Amino acid sequence: MKKKHLWLIGILAVIIFLTIPIFHILKTKWNEKEIEIEIPKGFTNDASQLNLTKIDTIIQVPNDKKKIEIQLKNVLKYAKENNLKISIAGAKHSMGGHTIYPNGIVLNMLPYKQMELDTSKNILTIGSGALWEDALKYLDKYGKSIAIMQAFSSFSIGGSISVNGHGWQKDVPPISASVISFTLMKENGEIINCSRQENQELFKLVIGGYGLFGIVLDVKLKVVENEALRYKYIRLSPENYVNYYKKYISENPNVNLVFGRLRISDKHFLEEATLNFFQKFEATIPVLQNEKSTEAQRLVFRGSVNSEYGKRLRWDLETGMNKISKNEIYSRNELLNDHVSLIENKDTSSTDLLQEYFIPERNFNQFITDMKPILKNSKIDLLNITIRGVHQDNDSYLSYARENVFGFVLLFNQKKTDKQEAEMKKLTNQLLEVTLKNEGTYYLPYRLHIDKNKMRKSYPKADKFFQLKLKYDPTELFNNKFYEHYK
Repeated sequence: MKKKHLWLIGILAVIIFLTIPIFHILKTKWNEKEIEIEIPKGFTNDASQLNLTKIDTIIQVPNDKKKIEIQLKNVLKYAKENNLKISIAGAKHSMGGHTIYPNGIVLNMLPYKQMELDTSKNILTIGSGALWEDALKYLDKYGKSIAIMQAFSSFSIGGSISVNGHGWQKDVPPISASVISFTLMKENGEIINCSRQENQELFKLVIGGYGLFGIVLDVKLKVVENEALRYKYIRLSPENYVNYYKKYISENPNVNLVFGRLRISDKHFLEEATLNFFQKFEATIPVLQNEKSTEAQRLVFRGSVNSEYGKRLRWDLETGMNKISKNEIYSRNELLNDHVSLIENKDTSSTDLLQEYFIPERNFNQFITDMKPILKNSKIDLLNITIRGVHQDNDSYLSYARENVFGFVLLFNQKKTDKQEAEMKKLTNQLLEVTLKNEGTYYLPYRLHIDKNKMRKSYPKADKFFQLKLKYDPTELFNNKFYEHYK
């Protein structure tokens, strides 16, 4: 009889154990409202959802090479005659008005996505409006893959070049290192080729130049082999992260992709980490799937918003799944083809905002120590911290990786209120202070909460950058909110 009671208690405990997280995830789904945020006619916005701005017009470019050249020359002429500014937009994932100028013309480059692969030289020529997912699907047919790209495939090639994005490819510089050349339409309509040999200064300025020097048209990118990769992970203390990274990642020639994660629940806040990596494995390369079911994963992520239970659940589920999926085989293209919808926020009263800080290896642990009380005391909800290794960038004029660094990618959920906006500005400036203390810098595509003087502490070549802007675009035809804030 006693044994029977124990069995019943055990079964009840398991039911309760399973019921609570299921109820939490269902509650998250129930509370979501499928409301599309409509942008009023004559306005535009970006991924921050905090930059609704009246504009003159949005111009869709064509996909045809000859047609786009003719159209854009006419647009430049029209803008000059009517004293209008031009901003350039792709997937609009920047968050500080980088693709927007009030009452200006917005060029929507997304339709321009022609592709051609030189299989003998492993070079992809691609229109700047193409998304990385377009490139991956195209290359997959040839057994090839993108050399360096951002974490999500739903960004545009031109946009990634304009912010000089980086990814989670092992021990490589930002995207700039994979760019062989690109064609650029200047403010006078002339189309030139920019590379490390031709128009070198413009090559460096345009990469990470936020669309201020002209319109990027066709880009030549290095491509690599698509490979079968096997998943591995290590759970560790953040204090050991750098040593483990050297041992298991840098010194292992088979590792291809890698990222780290810090625990952000109040319990064990920044006291646990995971190192997740994928290494080459001799196996049949899985076929790239067109669609992936990600709703359950998204709901687990959204269930962590303003919820200590949700944050613990997500950490436990992720680390639990790590154990289950250890040694699973993936194709490189499959791993790179993740869409931003994986974390999509459907709450129209709030928005998810990114920040990133780049810290030299020698100050890795001190930075975590310094930012811990700032994040703990903030009234902004922290959703995630990912860590990525970025090697020195010798190409971009406004380089954020002037030596090898670790990028700390922070994602926050912020209510769309003046109070929360002020809190976010305060938080950003506090984080920048400890970043500068630790000889680091911050990433420029996000909210414009840092003033121009502090920006120059992170980017000592900024004054010269803005002088060169006037050299190549004296009438400031190409303009946006980022430029107006920092120049």
